[in-house]
Amino acid sequence: MNTFTLHAGHAPLLISLPHDGHALPEGMAGRLVPSARRVPDTDWHVSRLYDFARELGASILMPRYSRYVVDLNRPPDDVSLYPGQNTTGLCPIVQFSGEPVYLAGEEPQPEEVAQRVATYWQPYHEALRDELNRLRTAHGRVVLWEGHSIRSVVPFLFDGRLPDFNLGTSGGASCAPATQQRLEAVLSAQRGYSYVVNGRFKGGYITRHYGKPGEGVEAIQLELAQLNYMDEANFDYLPERAEPTRLLIRELLVAALGAG
Repeated sequence: MNTFTLHAGHAPLLISLPHDGHALPEGMAGRLVPSARRVPDTDWHVSRLYDFARELGASILMPRYSRYVVDLNRPPDDVSLYPGQNTTGLCPIVQFSGEPVYLAGEEPQPEEVAQRVATYWQPYHEALRDELNRLRTAHGRVVLWEGHSIRSVVPFLFDGRLPDFNLGTSGGASCAPATQQRLEAVLSAQRGYSYVVNGRFKGGYITRHYGKPGEGVEAIQLELAQLNYMDEANFDYLPERAEPTRLLIRELLVAALGAG
């Protein structure tokens, strides 16, 4: 089964987009409540937003299936990444709106969860590990960039309006201090967008698990407020709004590589 797509680049940069997928396996849609069938919690259009990165030589890893099938950015044991805060799990049963994902009695049971991990989660992470190893072997250092996006207002998850750019480095543990300083310098030099570093979104499982700067892998998560490139109500991509966002993302990627 083709559960992901990998574009293999030549630069020491791997862009992982674990919530870009929006497909559902056959028969699953009928188990979901009507509002969940649109898979509204998708990181809509991030693969389009980042498609310019191929020109930088980046590798890009993209899943086919929705996070409602299995969340590729959660640990396989489903331990909460943000204890004490509302969040969603490995096989989410709650939407970001607080509504259920499934019709009553249709939630996945442990055996099904394990099957989804084996079918969807493990192949993505095997590809991620293999590509990181390939690039690190070739360059001695590799940057793993986690590209995410979310609606700007989600009361279930956070108060108020989310900053436009939310940079996460697991509190500085997942990348070298100099790398984080370069990224912060890019964000502080621009005036078009609000930003925060290690705020509500400090980095998910992928950033925390794979980011080992002492071993040559630096991991950074960028959570974007979706209104900066799309219509949050109908999920339409807005090219004119997206272009300046793409330009700033490009500056950040160049800074993460230590180039420019």
